Amino acid sequence: MNQGQKVFPAPREPLGYEQVTALSASTGLTVPAGARLAVIHVQTQAVRWRDDGGAPTSTVGMPLAIDDIFLYVGDLAAIRFIEGTPTAVLNVSYYN
Repeated sequence: MNQGQKVFPAPREPLGYEQVTALSASTGLTVPAGARLAVIHVQTQAVRWRDDGGAPTSTVGMPLAIDDIFLYVGDLAAIRFIEGTPTAVLNVSYYN
């Protein structure tokens, strides 16, 4: 496998995409009906996330670095993100 190449489990059906750019406060995702998996790419600045009902802050939560690709399977309505530095962007693809 080439350096930087990513391999993902084969989801059954793509359900949507969104780009999240307003991350200065704790922000959730806009999850399409039936989505069970999100592929999340962190672009521009690092972010933090939580999925336990609490809100992440710029210093509290699980960190994701620039260019991380995160596969999240869980309660997609519960996960929340915040940027550590302004201008963070999330690219999110949803699958069933």
